[in-house]
Amino acid sequence: MRVSRKLRRTSRWSLLGITSTALAAVLASCGSAQASSTSSANTKVNLVLWQNLGNGTQAQMVPVLIKAFEKTHPNITITNVQQPRSNYFALLQTAAVSKSGPDLVNMWTGLFTMQYKSYLEPLKKYVPQSDLARVNGLQWSNVGFKTTSNPYVIPLQQQFYIGFYNKALFKKAGITSAPQDWTQLFADCKLLKAAGTTCIEEGTQNLSGEFYPWYDLSYLMAGILTPQQWEGLYNGSTKWTNPTIVAQLNEWHKLYADGYINSNALTATNVQSNFLNGNAAMIIKGNWDTSQFYSTLGKNVGVFAPPFSNKPMHGVVEFAGNGLAITSYSTHKAAAAEFLRFLTTPQAGKIVAQSGLIPDVNGVPATNPLASQMLSLVNKQGYTVYPMLDNVTSPGVVTAGSSVLPDMLVGGVSAQNAASSLAQAWTQLPASERGPSWSGYSVP
Repeated sequence: MRVSRKLRRTSRWSLLGITSTALAAVLASCGSAQASSTSSANTKVNLVLWQNLGNGTQAQMVPVLIKAFEKTHPNITITNVQQPRSNYFALLQTAAVSKSGPDLVNMWTGLFTMQYKSYLEPLKKYVPQSDLARVNGLQWSNVGFKTTSNPYVIPLQQQFYIGFYNKALFKKAGITSAPQDWTQLFADCKLLKAAGTTCIEEGTQNLSGEFYPWYDLSYLMAGILTPQQWEGLYNGSTKWTNPTIVAQLNEWHKLYADGYINSNALTATNVQSNFLNGNAAMIIKGNWDTSQFYSTLGKNVGVFAPPFSNKPMHGVVEFAGNGLAITSYSTHKAAAAEFLRFLTTPQAGKIVAQSGLIPDVNGVPATNPLASQMLSLVNKQGYTVYPMLDNVTSPGVVTAGSSVLPDMLVGGVSAQNAASSLAQAWTQLPASERGPSWSGYSVP
């Protein structure tokens, strides 16, 4: 099925331009360029924290963390500012230019951190190694992605890109377990469609309210490539036009062409509610709404690694995807570091766990059953761990993929042409963004 109407796409990376409107918004809302920093327990300090977490579980967790911190640090208060998602990074960049922005910022890890590290403070000087040692995933906000000694970001929690499925709908269609490869997926979707159920619900799930292909693409690439070959996508040794990649894209489109993905996939805004209401059997997304999934569906919801593979899928996307960082221009770095140190404690980890998310503090277990199932894929079933593909892919390629891949899914362009567009975007990258390894990424 071909769809000729072109829709504008926005990727995570393309949300980062600075405008005069953004500058005005920053100058109107900034509030941390105050007196000089002090670590004295007798001096009152107000920190300003910016985040773009929306109104989901992560956003609800931050005030709880702040309240617990302020209880033990009565001289420090934190003002939690919810910034708009659509131009969050533009606001951060503009604030960095004026040096009048927040003390603490929500920051995505991987290449996002490296892209903006010029206005972030490396933490080794402020957070003791004994505190850092309690935290998982710090390597993804360290220069080089190899060590954990001097990160820019303390993660808020461990995240997964993952699949969720409705066990009751599976049972109604005569299916006893989640699919593990392409063959089983197409067979299950045929049964679910015959039972009157949408097999896989897709729609607008990213920050700009548009279809975001990188959840699915992460598993399309995990189904055929090792993590080391993913790094090849970054440095060019793995070609986007590789026939195996093109074949994966064709299979993804076939799910739509066969009617196994909702026909309004590019514009649907009720993705999550359709799944929760029992109108769709499967959904692929981040794990940040796990608590709502379990509270609504209970034992009828399960997790699975999307089986975009010719053999049983044995890879899963687990990543310390976002966290908090100190701005390089903050006048209260010592006080801000106290909050980041708090995030490394078991007390903070338990708050994360109680929210239904996965703590990144060693020794603090997840409490949500679905979170435990995700961790079991890695810790008990030995699945290979992959990072979030969009966090380790250069911005120009992510922007190109966010534009062409949705159209490819619904038949607007061929898989070969979509792959060629990604390859072309890679050739147009500056040298600092395409080699020889993720750890070599730099910004002039």
